[in-house]
Amino acid sequence: MRCLVVADLHYSLPQFDWLLRAAPQFDLVIFAGDALDIASAVDFRAQILVVRKYLTRLSGLTRVILCSGNHDLDERNADGEKIARWIADMRDLGIACDGDSLVIGDTLFTVCPWWDGPKVKERIDLQLREAAMRRASRWIWVHHAPPANSPTSWGGKRFFGDAELKQWIERHQPSMVISGHVHQSPFIPDGSWFDRLGATWTFNTGRLPGRPPTHIVLEIERGAAFWLAAGEEQWIDLNSPLQRPAAPVTDPPAWLASLGRIPDPIYTPPPAAPGEPRPN
Repeated sequence: MRCLVVADLHYSLPQFDWLLRAAPQFDLVIFAGDALDIASAVDFRAQILVVRKYLTRLSGLTRVILCSGNHDLDERNADGEKIARWIADMRDLGIACDGDSLVIGDTLFTVCPWWDGPKVKERIDLQLREAAMRRASRWIWVHHAPPANSPTSWGGKRFFGDAELKQWIERHQPSMVISGHVHQSPFIPDGSWFDRLGATWTFNTGRLPGRPPTHIVLEIERGAAFWLAAGEEQWIDLNSPLQRPAAPVTDPPAWLASLGRIPDPIYTPPPAAPGEPRPN
């Protein structure tokens, strides 16, 4: 199973366009939160409508998992805590989202919501306890914020991770936790796109503007993780102990090379009319 991991697209439509082009090559797309952007000049309701259209197309290309991030919260529940109501509606598209657990092959995926208060936090705790009773040979969590005190949550001056998540990891020891949220972690000294807490690998895609989005590819059966950013391609062996730095990708497989050849529609010239030379 080959999984494409993205996070923090923040309503960047060129990045969503790239995602649609890349998705057919993967068995699963994991979107680890912050599809929307609360700082955008575009009305939040309009963002939801547009992103739903992208997710509708995406779900027709491959399986999709989507968790909420702090930029995705659009309502308050009965307890007054912020939630992403619109993400729950994505189940209609066959997308696994906040609160879901699903088994694909021999891997159990658990999708955690962004928590804004004690009630949602309690629900996540219960969700993880219940999922632990049916864990498969691999157990992967999707949780927007990375764990506290990890290079994957280092912001340059302090950590921006989730202390509760760190405790949940220590208690349950899943195989992997997939996150985003702290955009700069993979690009700064003492930060990283990967870490290991006990038996658990943790990942943060990081974020750069422009196209394509920074992304991670997990080759589950092979036990390899690739991190692909502008001008950087790194990988780690998940069957080996934690080692830093990650190895550069020196002999990219065909699927990886093809990702770099996805055309940008902004710069792709239109097809020439019959009998006309194609523009350069």
